[in-house]
Amino acid sequence: MNDSGTAPKKLLVVEDDPGLQAQLKWAYDDYEVLIAGDFDSAIELLRAEEPGVVTLDLGLPPDPDGTREGFRVLKAILEVKPDTKVIVVSGHGERASALAAIASGAWDFYQKPIDIEELGLIVRRAFHVHELEVENGRLAERGAGDNRVLGGMITGAPEMLKVARTIERVANLDVSVMLLGASGTGKELLARGLHEASGRRDGAFVAINCAAIPENLLESELFGHEKGAFTGAVKTTEGKIELAHGGTLFLDEVGDIPLPLQVKLLRFLQERTIERIGGRKAIAVDTRIVCATHRDLDAMIAEQRFRDDLYYRLAEMVVKIPPLAERPGDAVLLARHFLHHYAPEMNPSVRGFAPDALQAIDEGRWPGNVRELENRIKRAVIMADGKLVMKNDLDLAGASDADGGDYLNLRSAREAADRVAIRRAMTQSEGNISSAAKLLGISRPTLYDLLKQYRMQA
Repeated sequence: MNDSGTAPKKLLVVEDDPGLQAQLKWAYDDYEVLIAGDFDSAIELLRAEEPGVVTLDLGLPPDPDGTREGFRVLKAILEVKPDTKVIVVSGHGERASALAAIASGAWDFYQKPIDIEELGLIVRRAFHVHELEVENGRLAERGAGDNRVLGGMITGAPEMLKVARTIERVANLDVSVMLLGASGTGKELLARGLHEASGRRDGAFVAINCAAIPENLLESELFGHEKGAFTGAVKTTEGKIELAHGGTLFLDEVGDIPLPLQVKLLRFLQERTIERIGGRKAIAVDTRIVCATHRDLDAMIAEQRFRDDLYYRLAEMVVKIPPLAERPGDAVLLARHFLHHYAPEMNPSVRGFAPDALQAIDEGRWPGNVRELENRIKRAVIMADGKLVMKNDLDLAGASDADGGDYLNLRSAREAADRVAIRRAMTQSEGNISSAAKLLGISRPTLYDLLKQYRMQA
């Protein structure tokens, strides 16, 4: 314990010089200093002790006169624990090594020879930043209450977190985005999240389902019309493209737009002007298009039912959204959210799920994805007799029995079981590796290895 009564922060020193090892261990008595002299010992200590900050010498055996081994250690550290602050402390290559280290993900670079006080300030600052980032992460999770990302999407699955990160990266780029996914996967929610993460957030977000509007009315809905343009056009009406000026237009089920209208939409994307039906004046419109579909557009293009030039205009960035069955742990997270949303109004006595109900939800295929799950939970809340929603209330066929024949080999079955167990343990432990490992009955290094093997996010 330090003077404040709390456990000292862990600092990992990766250095092969015994003299410097002793000097740094003696100088930083405010920290629990861990010493490693090569790649294997460094990664072993990183996994076992989870230090917040690492000082790393680039010249390590078996390449003490070069930087190859040091950069290998840096890469491995950031793969195993990407939130670790790595301070490269080296005399190799000066500026070239510094730039390469920062480009590879190091937090800072310090040129030898070492001044203990100067390096100590950098280490303290690194710990401060690391603690702020950890705390911000905890507050974000606590504030969301149910693993919300990208404005409102609820997920804990690496597959969907990757989707969210992709959308956040392209949000401020002037590119059109196409969301591909089955019905009920949350395409409109993601489109709205993209809008809110972009510089257009103060503009309007306008959504239109192209499949829900009769073909003869869709052109007017998109482009608007002038008064008297057709029977019933008693006033000039702006279309959805114009209403979204300065903001974002979400075209859901864009694959249902008829070919003649595809030509007019392509012209807008090329010229950024529209003409209302019955109008003769070109109107400049600054609207970003985000579209979505569950259709196979490649097949439609081959059959000449969708224009390839329009596709390339709409699909400058394509984001594929996995179905709920491929998002480990998300069905349980979403089910709990829907229960807490609907129970207070529809059946206030309901407080949660029975274990067999949670298992059935977790193992379900959910062909209708999130939309089906929401409807199922809503109905189960209404039908529940006690404080817990039971499996029978969900009106599901036994998920375990139904799924048993899908795996054709033992390796696939084991990996699927591992993924489900790991995701459930990570969800229950709120992402704490040590707690999750205890729940699973394995060591922390073993859990790290499994997370890496299955490419799951820690």
